[in-house]
Parts: sequence; structure tokens; C-alpha cells
Amino acid sequence: MLKILAAVAALVLPTAALAQTPEPEPVEVMILGAYHMGNPGQDLHNARVDPVTTPEKQAQLEAVAEGLVRFRPTAVAVERIARDQATMLDHRYPDFTQADLLTNPDERVQLGYRLAHRLDLERVYAIDEQDREGQPSYFPFEDVQRWAEANGGAERLGAMHGEIAAMIADLEQRQARETVGQLLRRINTPERVLWDQGFYTRLMSFGAADDQPGAVLNARWYARNAQIFARLLQVARPGDRIVVIYGSGHNYWLRQMVETTPGFRLVEPADYLPAE
Repeated sequence: MLKILAAVAALVLPTAALAQTPEPEPVEVMILGAYHMGNPGQDLHNARVDPVTTPEKQAQLEAVAEGLVRFRPTAVAVERIARDQATMLDHRYPDFTQADLLTNPDERVQLGYRLAHRLDLERVYAIDEQDREGQPSYFPFEDVQRWAEANGGAERLGAMHGEIAAMIADLEQRQARETVGQLLRRINTPERVLWDQGFYTRLMSFGAADDQPGAVLNARWYARNAQIFARLLQVARPGDRIVVIYGSGHNYWLRQMVETTPGFRLVEPADYLPAE
């Protein structure tokens, strides 16, 4: 009888010990979708953004940083390709000084570097993934355009362009009466994130049979975002609180990946961005 009890104990004790192993602290991630403050003109649709290096806009950006500090970030990740793919650290951040805020309008500098510098963070990651030589584009919109023109869909595609143009015009006009913080709150609401994603998914109606350019575009766009999130996943540490600053078009998939990854928790930017 004693031998049987000892054998049972040998089976049970490891399981009990395993059950007492504490769960790793969750990684909290804030996806902060941004508009391109430096007017790079690299997107399908581009807004004319007022200079953010003026004293008025700098004060507004300081208010944004003050709000984000309340999240107590341990790391920042930005839309840049890392020179060192082993560490994923942003090679440009070590050269940053506060004087750059008055000359460089790039949102990676104005939002990401500003925040990291304020908190004395060393971990500023560059987690972007772009097209590589010899590989197909991650956003092959020309194929969608070609199919639409050849199959009577040009007017429908043009109407979709019109919707985006109207949204951009609204952003341009709001700059005169809303702060940077208010604009960021607006483009990061769940409703706006879904609206943005709707443009991509509606592109899947452009195609037929074996010629599906809209579906291919969506697949490659997802692939790019998956590459971005994989890099974030690989640099994150248990207990991290990471602010990810990216063009707002990435919001939907990056948020979805955070929400569906065990050990990760999505944090809403609106809880930390200034409302006024």
C-alpha cells in the first residue's frame, strides 16, 4: 500500500509544482497610429500636414508626450528598418537630441524619440519590414487599377478614392482647430480603425476567377504587418509596456495581432492622449 501511495505521489507532485509556476507578466502594447507629419508623400493618398516644428505644435506634442508618459513605457517601436536585425534597435535614436524636435518633423522623431528621451529609454526598436529586391510589392495597387480599368470597375474604384480624399481633406481642415493630441485620438478610435480597414477589404471585390489582384494586395498587406508584429513579438520582454508608433493604415492588423497573442494585452491610446 505504501509503495502505491509513493508512486501516486511521484506522479502528482510534479504536476502540482507546475501548477504553482507563476505566469509571465503580460506584455502591454499600445498601437499609436499616426499621420505622417513630415509630408513624405510615399502613400497612395497623402495629406498636406501643417509644420509641427512651430512653438504651438511643439507645445501640443509635449502634451501628447506627457499623456503617454502615464502609460510608463519600457520601450518604443517605430516604423523604420533596423540596420542590425539581431537587436532590432533603431540605429538613428542614439544620435537624437532635443534640438532635432525643432528641425525634423518626422513622427518617429516627434512622437517616438521625444517620448523615449523623456523617459531615458535605451530600447527604441525599428521593427519595419519593406519590399526586398526581387520580391513582389507588399502593396501592388497597380494590379488592382489595371483590373478595374479592364473590367468596368474604374468608376467604382474612383469612388473609393474619393472617400479617402474626403477623409484626408477633413484631416487637413481639422489641423486649424484641433490639437495634435485630438487628431491622434480621432484616428485611433476603434470606429476609425474599422473604417480604414474597410478600404482594404473592399478592394477584394476587384478580381475574378484566377485573376484576384484585390485579394493578392490584401494578402501581401497582411504579410507585411505580420512581419512587423513578428519583430515586435521577438523583442518584447515579460512585463514590457511598449508604445508602437506606425502609420495609421497599419492599425487594424497590428491591433488584431496584439489582441489574439497569448501573453499580450492591447492598450487603447485614447486612455492616455490629451482630449483638449
